[in-house]
Amino acid sequence: YLKFCCGDNQDGLHHGIIYHCSHIFSDVFNGTVTFLPLEENSEGKYQIKKCNIYQIQLTHIKGEEWSVSILVPFPEDWFSDGIAYPKLAWLGNELLSKLAKWSVEQKPSEFKSTLSLISVAKYSKVYQDLKDKYKEMVKVWPEVTDPEKFVYEDVAIAAYLLILWEEERKEKGLTKKQSFVDLGCGNGLLVHILNNEGHSGRGIDVRRRKIWDMYGPETHLEESTILPGDSHLFPDTDWLIGNHSDELTPWIPVIAARSSYSCCYFVLPCCFFDFHGKYIRRQSKKTQYREYLDFVAQVGFVCGFHVEEDCLRIPSTKRVSLIGKKRTYPPTECALIDKQITQYINNRQTCAVVACDRRVGFNHKDHSDGVWEQAGSELRENETEIAGTTWMPGFQPREKVEQIRNCASLPRDFVDDVVLNVANLLLNATPQKSCSNTHAGNTNTWNQGESLSLKEVAEHLNKETLKRLKSECGGLQTLLKNNHQVFEVLNGRVHIRDWRKEKPSRKTKPEVKRHLSAEAFKTRLCWFFIHHPDGCSLPSESCPYAHGTEELRQSQIIKKKKHIQQ
Repeated sequence: YLKFCCGDNQDGLHHGIIYHCSHIFSDVFNGTVTFLPLEENSEGKYQIKKCNIYQIQLTHIKGEEWSVSILVPFPEDWFSDGIAYPKLAWLGNELLSKLAKWSVEQKPSEFKSTLSLISVAKYSKVYQDLKDKYKEMVKVWPEVTDPEKFVYEDVAIAAYLLILWEEERKEKGLTKKQSFVDLGCGNGLLVHILNNEGHSGRGIDVRRRKIWDMYGPETHLEESTILPGDSHLFPDTDWLIGNHSDELTPWIPVIAARSSYSCCYFVLPCCFFDFHGKYIRRQSKKTQYREYLDFVAQVGFVCGFHVEEDCLRIPSTKRVSLIGKKRTYPPTECALIDKQITQYINNRQTCAVVACDRRVGFNHKDHSDGVWEQAGSELRENETEIAGTTWMPGFQPREKVEQIRNCASLPRDFVDDVVLNVANLLLNATPQKSCSNTHAGNTNTWNQGESLSLKEVAEHLNKETLKRLKSECGGLQTLLKNNHQVFEVLNGRVHIRDWRKEKPSRKTKPEVKRHLSAEAFKTRLCWFFIHHPDGCSLPSESCPYAHGTEELRQSQIIKKKKHIQQ
């Protein structure tokens, strides 16, 4: 069996708690909880999924010292789908440290409990049905993004919306399924699922994706730039969706409020944008994420919505959704609310220009109770309203052509110097981790170095280097992750990669990627063979990279990629 033992606490919970139908056996005397996951067969009966059994074990060491471990009896057969069954490494790298942290902390959560607005039992059933229906998308995903994350995340969001909308139909006595528009729909998979499940609607994005061609004519996707204004209202639409909608996120409650009195909205904020550009922090007592959620919720309240918050069960650190489905005012006050919205937007823009940190119309007392009080004296009656059909002149939508923010535009020498400097920093840090190398009978130790936080690494690089990385590459983390051969970045910490521990799963890896990996074998020099003081941790025949120029093969990847696209 495979056993994970608790180490240092690490931040970053991406998948949430493991969630599926299970038998749970608790042995209080021995301090163990064993999870036996169940799967429903074709006859509707449940049977144990043996490959995904795991156990959490609490052991008393001495005094007040305890140890928590996770045991997996059949690690070689572990199956991962990204949500119900996360990747095996997640158990040891993330869940274990979280269990240790949660067991000793008394800090109340700043977010609501997961799936607090819908039936968890219904969600579980709908999610499982959708997952089985759309899981094949993982195998044919043509985008460069992680198929497991994006497919199962959109499946989970679709399941949530379907349950939410079903409950709304019951409350309002409706029979017709709700219509929707997904603003900034990206890959369009959420639109595809909702269309297939009987909801009329469309997705709009500034940039067409390759995967759009795979959906067929029943999925309605539109390549268009959205400029918040009178020309982009949706009076016949029941719901507006903003799923990681970036610069459109704060505008979606505004567009919903001005589209019609009955229009509702669902937003899942990710990147931090204000009406006019990047969001500027104003409070140091909150996390940036919590502060931004409060801002987007405030926008909803200003627009006259009763805003509800819920935590989704998706493989993302940004899991909090904000929902506006009820109004706080009668239809006769629409003009008054519209004027209030205009003044609020203008005040946000004014404060951004002068770096003002004052309240603009609303005081936040207690977000969890949804209490916002209008401070009417701060709304300037003589504020010049935004003229014309565009509500904010100068609004910058996303570029139609996505800017490449990787290492491609940086000089190779510059990248190599940064990689070497960071590697030396990790290798020379103390105490050093040395791993025994038993390949081919060699019992010498191989220096794996120490792990450092991204902040610690950045502190050892000069400001000009960091500035250049940020402007042309996307930042230090992007460069390190792109140099996958040398580094592993996990939960904000940088490690030297030990290739002896790399065991890629061939069960879930798309066929196209497997072929590309084979074509790339020995087409690049091994960094460790050249630069590491102990050489490569793998013998030449096992290393995917060339140990010297005599082993180099000509790359066939470009030809292969062209062939695939035909």
